[in-house]
Amino acid sequence: MAKPFFRLQKFLRRTQFLLFFLTAAYLMTGSLLLLQRARVGLPQGPRAPGPLQTLPVAAVALGVGLLDSRALHDPRVSPELLLGVDMLRSPLTQPRPGPRWLRSRNSELRQLRRRHWFHHFMSDSQGPPALGLEAPRPAIHSRGTYIGCFSDDGHERTLKGAVFYDLRKMTVSHCQDACAERSYVYAGLEAGVECYCGNRLPAMSVRLEECNHECKGEKGSVCGGVDRLSVYRVDELQPGSRKRRTATYRGCFRLPENITHAFPSSLIQANVTVETCSGFCSQKEFPLAIIRGWECYCAYPTPQFNLHDAMDSSLCGQDPEAQRLAEYCEVYQTPVQDTRCTDRRFLPNKSKVFVALSSFPGAGNTWARHLIEHATGFYTGSYYFDGILYNKGFKGEKDHWRSRRTICVKTHESGRREIEMFDSAILLIRNPYRSLVAEFNRKCAGHLGYAADRNWKSKEWPEFVNSYASWWSSHVLDWLKYGKRLLVVHYEELRRSLVPTLREMVAFLNVSVSEERLLCVENNKEGSFRRRGRRSHDPEPFTPEMKDLIDGYIRTVDRALRDHNWTGLPREYVPR
Repeated sequence: MAKPFFRLQKFLRRTQFLLFFLTAAYLMTGSLLLLQRARVGLPQGPRAPGPLQTLPVAAVALGVGLLDSRALHDPRVSPELLLGVDMLRSPLTQPRPGPRWLRSRNSELRQLRRRHWFHHFMSDSQGPPALGLEAPRPAIHSRGTYIGCFSDDGHERTLKGAVFYDLRKMTVSHCQDACAERSYVYAGLEAGVECYCGNRLPAMSVRLEECNHECKGEKGSVCGGVDRLSVYRVDELQPGSRKRRTATYRGCFRLPENITHAFPSSLIQANVTVETCSGFCSQKEFPLAIIRGWECYCAYPTPQFNLHDAMDSSLCGQDPEAQRLAEYCEVYQTPVQDTRCTDRRFLPNKSKVFVALSSFPGAGNTWARHLIEHATGFYTGSYYFDGILYNKGFKGEKDHWRSRRTICVKTHESGRREIEMFDSAILLIRNPYRSLVAEFNRKCAGHLGYAADRNWKSKEWPEFVNSYASWWSSHVLDWLKYGKRLLVVHYEELRRSLVPTLREMVAFLNVSVSEERLLCVENNKEGSFRRRGRRSHDPEPFTPEMKDLIDGYIRTVDRALRDHNWTGLPREYVPR
């Protein structure tokens, strides 16, 4: 009797221990999940290189991160959200102290990726919210005149001017103001979130019922439909809107041999003014207004009239009668865009070659994407998701980076595995001094702002330089080492010689482009993300110690480029 009792007692003790162990494991698992979810609420930001990366050799060996053994070739240093990673990795160790943008974000980025793609899938499958059976009606607070519903399902856009999107706050007034600021007559809204501008409409419209989607930011107002535009005539600007109706002087140029062929439209009247000529050409959607005496001509930049060889302005500074007989003319840039290169779309078939547009942050990747999209007519993709870029017209920003529906994919990654995923890459390099300042401005004040004086004077700036300078070096070195097929492009060379360099980039992407389209891109070269003006005062932000550090990385990268049979860095990079 004692023996079975002893066995029962032993079994109960083991069961009690087992229950205690399972309960403890359950509580620990729940705590970890709660902590992981809590981290999702932290601000977004990249993981910067570790402080041990103080030499280019270490940067090459360790990529751009020193967090754990699995992260050596799997860095996450992006300044925006990462999207579409197929393999979810285990959370990293505790985040580093310091500024928010220097902390690790892998855990929350994974959660945000899941949430974003679930939302993206649901929104794509369901489509934008429709207005139901009610007849669509124009916005109540709109000052423009509702014209009607128009088809927009062809390869070329119905309204070819400025374009932007807003996934959450699109309203009719917002679209009208944006178009009015650029001197466009019509504002068209599509699918609840898209805004298009133009000065000309097709002759035929469609049934009003086909524009049945509600504006994302304005309940009850119609904002087009699928491939349908709700078009308003813009009568006046809303209060507080900035006017941009002035023409920009481009210089004095020699007239082409065949004026009729080079200048498709003209206006001749006494006492013609710049405002009159610019308004006339804007109405006809020409980007150039040309004045000779009392004659006004409208034109596009062409190989016969490309604005590359400006003359002395005094040659055009004559009285109208003498100027009319002369062979020179004054050229002005109108507020409207050159519409010959604004149409863009996704690739009709999946690309067989997976191309990266790789750069260090602050090296002009967004600007290069703007040039490539307008030159090729195809959207560029991104390894990340930036809602601000999407709203400004980069429609490929929302597309999955591995969809192969875009002409190339933006990335700042420099790990071996991330590099070897691509078949080829355009490697964009910029002077590290300029890149560091540009990226610091972006992190502190957004895409178009400038960091405040307190940011430059705080410990954030030296921490940023110490962490990011080595990343600039390791990024180039890793792509030279692991990239399968590269085209090295220097930002400064692209600025100086845009059309020849862009022609080389387009050829690398295996796209045929007309010379007229390249000249159109040159005419629209600035895009939407150039910082306007300068800071009130621009002190030298780099200390002698910072310069010594950066100059060492410059020499290392210059030597590596030459070792891989590329020309070295531009002369203004190399310390002398």
